Amino acid sequence: MGDIRVRKVVETDGEICITGLPFKKGQTIEMTLKPIKEKQDAKPVLTAQKLLRSGLPGIWADRKDIGDSSVYARRLREQAQKRKRL
Repeated sequence: MGDIRVRKVVETDGEICITGLPFKKGQTIEMTLKPIKEKQDAKPVLTAQKLLRSGLPGIWADRKDIGDSSVYARRLREQAQKRKRL
């Protein structure tokens, strides 16, 4: 049998109740408990609207040395993939 992961919210300080486990009376098990970070730590979502307002699209528009931006971007990606890793 593999590991079993159970998520519970502590409703009473210092107590949790877990039922329905597949273990038999007398069987020895080991439990590890760790707190889960609150969802407020999640990364903010970048929507298309936020991206458009960011000013990022079009930053190459006035560059004379770039020409076709998709060709330039492809060349940059290829250079990055070929560079030596440390």
